Amino acid sequence: MLEFAILKATGTLAPRLGHLSFPKRKSISTPGFIGITSRGVIPHISQDNFSKSLSLDGVYVALEDFIEKIPQKTPPVFQYEIPEPLRRFIALPQDALLVLGPRRNPPIPSPIHSTNKELGILTSVGFKALSSKYYAAAARKLQPDIVVGLADIPFGQETIGIKRKDRMSDRTEVWTRDIIAKKATLDNGEPSWGIFAPILPIERDLQSWYLEHLVDDMVDKISGVAIYDAYLLDDLSEELHHLPRLSFHAPASPHEILRQVGLGMDIFTVPFLIDATDAGIALNFAFPAPPKGTTTSSRQDLGLDMWSDIHATSVTPLSEGCECYACTKHHRAYIQHLLAAKEMLGWALIQIHNHAVLSSFFAGIRTSIEAGTFDADVAAFERYYESALPEKTGQGPRVRGYQFKPEEHAKPGKKNQRVFTKFDDEKIAELRLAAAHGQQPGVKPEISDAIDEALVGLIGLEEVDVDSTRLVASLKLEDDAQTRH
Repeated sequence: MLEFAILKATGTLAPRLGHLSFPKRKSISTPGFIGITSRGVIPHISQDNFSKSLSLDGVYVALEDFIEKIPQKTPPVFQYEIPEPLRRFIALPQDALLVLGPRRNPPIPSPIHSTNKELGILTSVGFKALSSKYYAAAARKLQPDIVVGLADIPFGQETIGIKRKDRMSDRTEVWTRDIIAKKATLDNGEPSWGIFAPILPIERDLQSWYLEHLVDDMVDKISGVAIYDAYLLDDLSEELHHLPRLSFHAPASPHEILRQVGLGMDIFTVPFLIDATDAGIALNFAFPAPPKGTTTSSRQDLGLDMWSDIHATSVTPLSEGCECYACTKHHRAYIQHLLAAKEMLGWALIQIHNHAVLSSFFAGIRTSIEAGTFDADVAAFERYYESALPEKTGQGPRVRGYQFKPEEHAKPGKKNQRVFTKFDDEKIAELRLAAAHGQQPGVKPEISDAIDEALVGLIGLEEVDVDSTRLVASLKLEDDAQTRH
């Protein structure tokens, strides 16, 4: 079963080193991160390139990506009577850790309100309700390595009342018991999985009943905890400190990751990595930060906007010293051209590079913690780099449906801008007028006038008003006439 060993810790709210292992899977050194998938794959990365070009040890998969046909029909992923059907269905490499959760990260707010038995989710055909029993049965059927328990969290609500928070705690406690009870029914020899119990993003007092039962009745039946607010780690019971912590508190920047690491977080999901790739931004930061040069006093950007024209003629890699496939095989000018031409390869190369940058970033964090210089390195990092990623300037790839907020689905019109569009009536009239005067689109008027004058002189006519287009069409070559005969 899943094992987690804490290798170094200096306090309760302090960075720590760990080692997470699962039979037949790659071990994960912590602090570390796992990839976020869409429909079971890392966006822009085919599964063969997953093995060849990414150094990911695990992925997070959302169940709502696969159950669009419930309850009328059985989803295809459940129709395979084979070992590990979910892994086989998404063609995930055998040695990658597979984490299953109910919703994407970050989740889309659902207009379907939770009940005592069901949770609102977003499938590819709209919002639906997912019951606790269905989720537990799905976990048993799909055989992931880790299952994240259901959490009643009303995402998207700015304020949550005290009564609503009480219901959040009560429902989450019942749903956690449901998944534990389903696991207890596994037959001998049936693949088992670890359970990560959710810790709600509310005050400890309002979920004290749930946390007490988690410690008293369920601590020996769970393998970790899923944290939705890293800044409430101080409220975590001491009896749960030995468990691995999986963060669903989406960081907005690497600075936010460092703050969560400083509180003792172990495993991360990093949505801004995919957001940066979609925006055409190649991440460009390292930890610890390089020594600050004496020639510049400004902070360095966390990434490169590859839509910028300054990269159009650059033959340097995305990041100096980066050993990823994109940096060793291609240069900035080529990748900038791919984005401008809307070639999917452009985003694939940036995605490979961004994952390599983040892997190196976490490796540097672990080295810094081992050396005991983490706090000083964090301070130097904050002085060296900007606090936020560059703004998006390009159009990006086609946006997927779940990337829109619920209120945007009701708006009329196309969600994605067309790459090629028709000319309007004014432009068509302009082109027709130019063609009538023998002028090709983009040809200067003075050149067209010179052509008209040359044609007039060629046939020995006086300067008269001549339609050059009809004149050229009437000219015939003798060879053409002989060929027809």
